Amino acid sequence: MPKYVLAFDQGTTSSRAIVFNHASEVVAVAQKEFTQIFPNAGWVEHDANEIWYTQLSVATEAVLKAGLSPADLAAIGITNQRETTVVWNRNTGEPLHNAIVWQDKRTAAYCDELRKAGHAPAIQEKTGLILDAYFSATKLKWILDHVEGARAQAARGELCFGTVDAWLIWKLTNGTVHATDVTNASRTMLYNIHTCEWDKELLELFDIPASVLPEVRSSSEVYGHTQQVLTSASIPICGVAGDQQSALFGQMCLQPGMVKNTYGTGCFMLMHTGTEPIRSKNNLVTTIAWKINNEVHYALEGSVFIAGAVVQWLRDGLGIIKHSSDIEALANTVDDNGGVYLVPAFAGLGAPYWNQHARGTIVGITRGTTAGHFARAAVESIAYQTMDVLTAMEADAGVTIKELRVDGGATVNNQLLQFQSDLLKTTVVRPMITETTALGAAYLAGLAIHFWNGTEEIEKYWQVDKKFTPLMPEAEADTKAAEWKQAINASGAFYVK
Repeated sequence: MPKYVLAFDQGTTSSRAIVFNHASEVVAVAQKEFTQIFPNAGWVEHDANEIWYTQLSVATEAVLKAGLSPADLAAIGITNQRETTVVWNRNTGEPLHNAIVWQDKRTAAYCDELRKAGHAPAIQEKTGLILDAYFSATKLKWILDHVEGARAQAARGELCFGTVDAWLIWKLTNGTVHATDVTNASRTMLYNIHTCEWDKELLELFDIPASVLPEVRSSSEVYGHTQQVLTSASIPICGVAGDQQSALFGQMCLQPGMVKNTYGTGCFMLMHTGTEPIRSKNNLVTTIAWKINNEVHYALEGSVFIAGAVVQWLRDGLGIIKHSSDIEALANTVDDNGGVYLVPAFAGLGAPYWNQHARGTIVGITRGTTAGHFARAAVESIAYQTMDVLTAMEADAGVTIKELRVDGGATVNNQLLQFQSDLLKTTVVRPMITETTALGAAYLAGLAIHFWNGTEEIEKYWQVDKKFTPLMPEAEADTKAAEWKQAINASGAFYVK
């Protein structure tokens, strides 16, 4: 059997590919950023073809870097930015419109109308989700309503809808497979997480024809094989999960009560809740964690829309750093935040506030405020938002979380993780392999073809790199948390309709 698994990690700002060996070690990585398109205020789009080209190129690059040929690959696993909505023509394979990204807020007013009409409780009951422009349903409806001829094409059965995983599967299989997995389906606001099928009443509510929908499959099974892509060899595509569920699996949070937080463009905390969904009373979402061997597992999730993206904004928007990696050094030029709090509500506020009209706010600026204070406030904003989500999660689960497993690009920042531990008053654990999003997809793919014999085998590969324990006096942490709440209130007070 070939000795490697290739993971596609298709993110919000870049496409990545990672080759893993049987010991789940990273053999090679390739990454390429792609264009962020902002047609109007609050709108965010991607070119679906550019996503495909960048993903294909980094996959080729990673295999070559590893000194391998595609024949050495046992399987391909896919993990992806979730909720981002792609619609393409079934016959030509061409996208009908730019992909509408999860951060996009163009349908916020429509969501307000649905809320006023009383639809929010039923939507949450069926899907586990908060009614919000974040999810795919309203984005899909917008494309069908606003692209000329789209409704007519859909009526003729000529259109395919999918989240990014479905788009990549379609391209890899040369249009022979139109499918998604349960985790991505559970993020569309069209999928009933209790019956595990597309919900007819929700399709009617959003005026979505069933003909555009992909088939929903488990997270670990053979979806199809590559068709003259990467190589003439036929490689099975057999592990698929949305990025946050993939990270939960890659972190080996296999038991109920285990929690991970991924620090990426956004911040996403998931708690594994077992085979029964828990309905949130604290503005979290209930989602499907994965489906393996016909058994569905669930999770509670809190979504922070802007985390690492705040560092990109300091780099690209304000120009106070040249590289994202410069942030820690700049933040360390000051002893503390100088009373400055930055609420990065650039795309509204996610959990637990769900204020889609809030906008970014900086408070506490004085004549003595420096770029270092801005940098420190930006880094700290990631930890504060995570604190808010964890507090809500503890209330929903009725437990005190003793350990938080962390991953994602920002976890290289020791200052951030120490501050996070101080705020949460709990242990923060960084694993040896922080590429857990891609690793989860690799594991799901490998399990489907018995590359690994079971979760007992792969659990052995999860190892601790460093543990961060609280050092800050509790009274100081409490004061900072209270001041953060004031900043949140200020952000909510100024909003744009």
